[in-house]
Amino acid sequence: MSPVFTVPAAESSDALAHFTASLHFETDCADVHSAITGSEPADFVLLDVRSPALYASGHLPGAVNLPHGKIVASKLAAYPAETLFVTYCAGPHCNGATRGAIRLAQLGRPVKLMIGGITGWLDEGFELAIEEPA
Repeated sequence: MSPVFTVPAAESSDALAHFTASLHFETDCADVHSAITGSEPADFVLLDVRSPALYASGHLPGAVNLPHGKIVASKLAAYPAETLFVTYCAGPHCNGATRGAIRLAQLGRPVKLMIGGITGWLDEGFELAIEEPA
């Protein structure tokens, strides 16, 4: 028996529930790219939770920089309570997007995490925006 079969697969109904539920918590780079480059304005705020220096060196177009450790109610006051935030960080090796999502959820804000982060974005062949020096 291969290592794949060491733990049996879930029943199909359980797998359906699990994978459907995961989409309530996350989105991917392709869906975000489609949303921010489409003809309609994005219906979420894309939140880069990395440091300002990393943000300036390259970020997703239209993203707002708010490091995960600085996500507090006062920084979100300009956004209506129903605003959906999509967090991202450097990539799968980084848990900053998860930390940011936790802080947003603790503040009662709708949130999803963009899986893959900057690494996934670049892997998909999408361009980063770079801040021009002042």
